[in-house]
Amino acid sequence: MIIKASATLRNDYASISDLAKKTREPIYITKNGEGDGVFMSIDAFEKREQALELRAKIMQAEEERLSGAKTKSISEARKELRKRAGTI
Repeated sequence: MIIKASATLRNDYASISDLAKKTREPIYITKNGEGDGVFMSIDAFEKREQALELRAKIMQAEEERLSGAKTKSISEARKELRKRAGTI
């Protein structure tokens, strides 16, 4: 976990930005010793958003399955994907 003071962000933005891009991790920003915000690169943010969207879709599918929605076997799913891709 990377923690930096808000003064560092204010006074040396370029180094914080470079650190975020290099580590691809969020940087926790403190103000008066307390957590205040998070800084991260756009790439890291977009990757995180994609992961959260995928997780939401998986959770929705699992809820549907548990509610009795019709499911497919792996071979059925592969066959359907091949049809969609035009390889069958």
